[in-house]
This record gives sequence, C-alpha cells and structure tokens, in this order.
Amino acid sequence: MSKKIAVIGGDGIGPEVVAEGVKVLEALAELRGWDLDLLPFELGADRYLRDGTTFPREVADTIASECDAVLLGALGDPRVPDMAHARDILFGLRFGLDLYCNVRPIVCLHDSLMPLKKWRAADCDFVVFRENTEGIYVGVGGQFKKGTPDEIAIQEDINSRKGVERIIRAAFEHARQAGAKTVHMADKHNAMPHAHELWLRCFQEVAEEYPGIEARHVFVDAMCLFMVQDPSQFEVVVTCNLFGDILTDLGAALQGGMGMAASGNVNPGKVSMFEPVHGSAPPLAGKDVANPLATILTVGMLLTHLGFEGEEARLTALVREAIETGHCTAEVGGRLGTRATGDWIVERLRQTA
Repeated sequence: MSKKIAVIGGDGIGPEVVAEGVKVLEALAELRGWDLDLLPFELGADRYLRDGTTFPREVADTIASECDAVLLGALGDPRVPDMAHARDILFGLRFGLDLYCNVRPIVCLHDSLMPLKKWRAADCDFVVFRENTEGIYVGVGGQFKKGTPDEIAIQEDINSRKGVERIIRAAFEHARQAGAKTVHMADKHNAMPHAHELWLRCFQEVAEEYPGIEARHVFVDAMCLFMVQDPSQFEVVVTCNLFGDILTDLGAALQGGMGMAASGNVNPGKVSMFEPVHGSAPPLAGKDVANPLATILTVGMLLTHLGFEGEEARLTALVREAIETGHCTAEVGGRLGTRATGDWIVERLRQTA
C-alpha cells in the first residue's frame, strides 16, 4: 500500500520523540516493503517566533487532500505564553479534519508501572473514547467588565445530537469489533440536566442497537473513584470532551505516566492525527532523556488506522519487552536515552522480522 504521512515535530521534546517514531516507520517500511512517504512540516514555536506562521491554509489543504495520516509531537513553549501557534495547529487539525474521536488506550504494559496496590498490569486494559470537537472546549463564551470587581466570565458547553451520537456509536462499534462485553458512559446529568440528559438518552438509544454489549452508566466523579479502586471492570469508556480529558490523565497514571500514553484523533476511514499525549517538557529538550515509548505506541495506532494489521500488536509487545529488560528511559525504570531506546526497538524489529 502507498501511504503518505504528515510529520509535525512540535515543540520541546516533541521533535526528539517524533524522530524515534519516524525511525520506526522507516524501518518497518524497509522490512515490509511498504511505500511510505513521510512528509515533514516545520511548524511550532520556533517557526512562529521566526515569521509568525502557525498553521497555513496551504498546509491544511495538503494534509486534507494528499495525506493519509498525521504524526504530531507535543506543542507548547514558554516563549509563546498565549499558545497561539499550538492552538492554531491543534484546532486546525482537529476541527479542519473533523477528528471527533479522541481514542486513548489505557493499558499498563508491565507490573513495575502499576501504581495501585493489589493490582497487576493485566488488570488495566481499556480504552476511552473522548468526544473531541464539541463540549466546553469549543471556545464559545465571553467576559464582561473584565478586570473589574463586577467581572463575569461565561463558558458555554456545546453538545449536538449528531456529535454525541457519533462518538457513542464509535465506542460501541469498537466494542463489537474488539469483542468487549461492556461500554461505560461517564456524564454528570444529575448536575447538568440539559447537556448531559442528551448524552444519557443517546447512550441508551444507541445501546439498543448492540444487544450483545452491556451499556453501563456512571457519573464521572464516581468513575474516577472506580478507576482507582478496580480498573479491571472497564473495557470501553465513552464521555464528553472535558471529562475525557480528566479521565485519560488519571488513566495515564495507571499505565506508568504520560510517557506511556498514546492517542489517536480519529475520523474513522478518513485522514486522522496521532500524537503522544505528554507535554512538550521544554526543560528536558535536547537532553536525550525523554521517553519515546508513547510515540512508538502511537505509531502502532497510526499503522492500524492505515490498514497495516498486526503491526500495533508487534510494537506493543516490543515496548513491553523494552520495559522488562530495561531498554528504555529512566522514567520507566530503564537505563537508555531517547535515541538509544528508539534504536533498540528498531533493532528488535529487524531481529524479529
């Protein structure tokens, strides 16, 4: 298959970990005989500070019309305190490509990474479907009498029937394909009776189309408690934009930290964007200490989206082996730097090809 992948390194440690992801993609292309075209774009804080460029229209058009996927590094730089460049790039991709599914696997790959007493890595293996284009993050609202004692700030929570239904349906479709028996939906309709009554009603209606899957509702505050008490009870979780943001960061703690957290921003069957979800960590940039394993796991998700079956499982197994043998960064108990970790994964790919 011929595939074109846009590559945006981003800020801070972003270019360093993305370089390891690119290294893996290039090695797999060589080993499997794939026709992969990796198309780099210089976008991020450095470019913005140099010439004011954030996310040009021509780049957006090229990605939408010519590319099959995007590999994106972390964004954020203290030299751009208002995050103007990051906002334009992230929202340009997310809204421009209508990437309504934020898919976050919450999978602990080794017992040494499991922070919960009495639980093992195998007990944490679920996925969160976070609505990605609506909710309270859309920026609808305003401020009145700003800077005065009478200041009022309003932030609107936007939920459409179309938006809610399609993310819920995506979660159930994933559950059916993965053989999962349950789908949990986290909301707060007891305190948000208008917006989240829609979520509850839609969840119940869509669930009727999947009679072999049990639909379970849970309030989001209770969900946080249950994830810590017993993560093994979850298989597929679906929730809104804000709550998904919070739950997946809690989930990252269960899998060994943000350096192990992969993600996809997906419109099924269309151009989609994949990114490790840790921050740009500017103080760590250039020190060869950043953990690239989240990026390598993210590359696995990207390959599955492109139709390269089996490669995500292979990369996941190698990441697990890297942790088991210490061929990883200090953050997850290893002894290697960023580049050496990527090199080890590539070497193991060649040995097991």
